[in-house]
Amino acid sequence: MTVLPGGMTASRREPMAEFLERQRTAFIADGPPDAALRRNRIDRLMALVLDNADDFVDAMAADYGTRPRAGTLFTEVMGMISVIEHTRTHVRQWMKPVKLMRPARPLGLRAEVQPSPLGVVGIIGPWNFPLNLVVLPAAAAFAAGNRVMIKMSEVTPRTAELMQSVAPTYFDATELAVITGDAEVAADFAALPFDHLFFTGSPGVGALVQQAAAANLVPVTLELGGKNPVVVAPGADLGRAAARIAQGRMINGGQVCVCPDYVFVPADRMEKFVAVARDTLRGMFGSIVDNADYCSSVNEANFDRVVGLIEDAREKGARVESVAPPSETLPDRKSRKIAPTILLDVDDSMRIADEETFGPVLTVRPYERLADVVDYVNARPAPLVAYWFGPDDTDFRSFVEHTRSGGVARNDFAAQMIPSAAPFGGVGRSGMGAYHGKAGFDAFSHYRTVVGSDLPFTITGRAAPPFPRSMQMTTTLALRLARRRTRRRLRNR
Repeated sequence: MTVLPGGMTASRREPMAEFLERQRTAFIADGPPDAALRRNRIDRLMALVLDNADDFVDAMAADYGTRPRAGTLFTEVMGMISVIEHTRTHVRQWMKPVKLMRPARPLGLRAEVQPSPLGVVGIIGPWNFPLNLVVLPAAAAFAAGNRVMIKMSEVTPRTAELMQSVAPTYFDATELAVITGDAEVAADFAALPFDHLFFTGSPGVGALVQQAAAANLVPVTLELGGKNPVVVAPGADLGRAAARIAQGRMINGGQVCVCPDYVFVPADRMEKFVAVARDTLRGMFGSIVDNADYCSSVNEANFDRVVGLIEDAREKGARVESVAPPSETLPDRKSRKIAPTILLDVDDSMRIADEETFGPVLTVRPYERLADVVDYVNARPAPLVAYWFGPDDTDFRSFVEHTRSGGVARNDFAAQMIPSAAPFGGVGRSGMGAYHGKAGFDAFSHYRTVVGSDLPFTITGRAAPPFPRSMQMTTTLALRLARRRTRRRLRNR
């Protein structure tokens, strides 16, 4: 059963549809909100998070089993503040209509493009960052003037229940509704006729969400995952690169859509790279099973999936190096903890060559020529982020130019997310659309052209018959001039 703010209860699609209608009715009745109200909603959303931050941290730790408090505060809470503050600061500026054809205004022809809110935005959140990745799109939707309904992930039920219980303290149910429930409820939620649907999760589920939304012609933004490649360039500082890549792989227990997944290292430097990565991981975790800083797999299903990927690779000939403390037996089902693992000699017959890892496992591959790396990356679905460790030189610029990915980060984990104004999103199988900064405002806005004419004559009415001979002559002359201009450009190319 799904409990909705405002005293409503829903167990299936129909009551949720009624609740959606309440939000849409309020949106139409009130009209587009002004900048002050949009900022107020953003402020209330931030207050919801900040006032209850400790409770959210505790809820997520309970959902995971072990999730480090400092890491959760940094990634879930602090990670959203700068982006939301940037959005709040620029709301009034982004709302302004863009004037077109300014020289024609004194003559009586006025044209502008107005950013207008869509209406009600649905947001389906993931389990790996169950708070951050619903609050950030909600802030963007509020900035654009919309109402919001959020479906929290059923994989992190305590976090979902907390979000649902505190939301009515900060929002009327016609502004923000938080819905909990199982996968069946999520499927019904995706099938609602929202004005826009935002989903964060796996490509497989994203395809189902898009299919459900298509029945109502609902536009979607899909923030998906993928196998993010890393290139250690010949000129890289190998020690620094190996250490940073190993650290990045372990954030949130490797359960991050922008984690480095597989690493290409110059063949003659493989041994040193693996040694530094191994030492880095060993230095990070003197113990694992009882270590409060070592994040668990979110549930048994993901634990089994990651262990299965490792065992499948081992059985098919990969070298598996488990960086486990000597006194501990890992993986440990009770704590759902898997030791940091380095895989070598991986080939395309292994599941981990294609499946997103989402765990503490790093695949390391040798290369002789950078051109071979580019070919390998391009032969696979575009990742959410491509990593490069090395100088900003012609090799790096060639890699950026000749590969496709949602973003590119050089010499640091998730560096493409540092600028608050930068759009964040995937391409191809790693996503559709973007948000953060103005990209989020644009995603949840419709840019409506408004043109008015006070001219004493009609411009477009000339397309109606009867057509005078003078119009035919004018059209023929204009066509002839256009042909000449185009041919001249092609000759001068």
